[in-house]
Amino acid sequence: MIFHYRAVDPKGTEAFGEIEAISEAQAVRNLRVKNLTVIELNNTENDQIARAPKKASLQELTTSFHELVTLLESDVSVSDTLDSQCLANYPQDLSKSYNKMAEVIRAGGSFSLALEKSGLKLPPYFSQLSKAGELAGDLPRSLRNGLNQFEYEQRLGKDFKAALTYPLILVSSGVAAILLIFIVVVPKFLPMLEKSDDMPLLSEVIFGAGIFFNDNWLFVILCVLGLAIGLQRVLRNPDLKASAYDVALRLPLIGTWLLEIDVARWCSLFGTMLVSKVDLVQALALASEGVRSKKRRARFMRCIVHVKSGVSLADSLEKEAVLTPVGYNLIRSGEKSGKLADMALSLGTLYNDAGQNRMKHLLGLLEPLSILIVGVFIGLIVLGVMLAITSVNMGGF
Repeated sequence: MIFHYRAVDPKGTEAFGEIEAISEAQAVRNLRVKNLTVIELNNTENDQIARAPKKASLQELTTSFHELVTLLESDVSVSDTLDSQCLANYPQDLSKSYNKMAEVIRAGGSFSLALEKSGLKLPPYFSQLSKAGELAGDLPRSLRNGLNQFEYEQRLGKDFKAALTYPLILVSSGVAAILLIFIVVVPKFLPMLEKSDDMPLLSEVIFGAGIFFNDNWLFVILCVLGLAIGLQRVLRNPDLKASAYDVALRLPLIGTWLLEIDVARWCSLFGTMLVSKVDLVQALALASEGVRSKKRRARFMRCIVHVKSGVSLADSLEKEAVLTPVGYNLIRSGEKSGKLADMALSLGTLYNDAGQNRMKHLLGLLEPLSILIVGVFIGLIVLGVMLAITSVNMGGF
């Protein structure tokens, strides 16, 4: 097989060309014999496939960064680690990002600088964690802490989606069933309207809705599609999503659950920052950026102002009413004992467990409630039809 390669010699001069080898590993070894360090290597036979545009998924990004951190934890140098990442079979955008990082490292830059210039779609706290890790001489541990936090946030997102999936399926199925009844079943009974002058109000409403759906079915479909597209855009727009989150926080039951999830995320991220030796103010700022609610994020940000003015962290949090009495006591104890990071992580676990329990309780209510609501609507439709039939039959006597 013939491989296209891009490499550098010991002086840092780039070299390009082709080399014949039986495998990619053999090609790398042959180039090392020539004192060339491989930057990029592509099989010409698969070049078109390898170059096909492809964006990495969140899972692929997490997996690739997990491999990078694992190599660093195994005492592999940063340069060799990035060279290995460059040769890995990642999606094109990931490969480009790791190549950029390798170039910055070869130019004498730090890992944190390389990470900032890489374009990897990682949370902003990775930059601060890498800087703190470099200063403390323990970069792998800082990156591992960040990766654990990143995976924790992904689990929260998956749990949130999983919690709403079944109720949404129930509601969607119910709405589809109701529309089907209006469009297919109800029209078959419309001739009854002409036979009865004294139709019950419920029957008139049901048949009227059936007539509307049949006469304007295209409009109804467009409205449903528009609603779905609008909801999708709301979920993709960070500002609209945050505003919707604020509205959801005021809802009964679900609001308390979302609040506990939000606080758990803040505590976990704040504790991770402190464990990685990030200074208190910077840790507060980064943790506050992870809060989804706009209003609560602003209150957490005001805590930073209080801390800078000399107020203790526990008193600042209590002043803005962002935690619970248990949370304030744990933070206060952590400040006094010098174990603030451990207390913050423990508090995050506490809130997360509470959120999980509340989610199970909420699901236990949502599922039967969804079935009940759908059943009531279908029951009303059936009742309206039956009343109409009864009215027509009674009118015949």
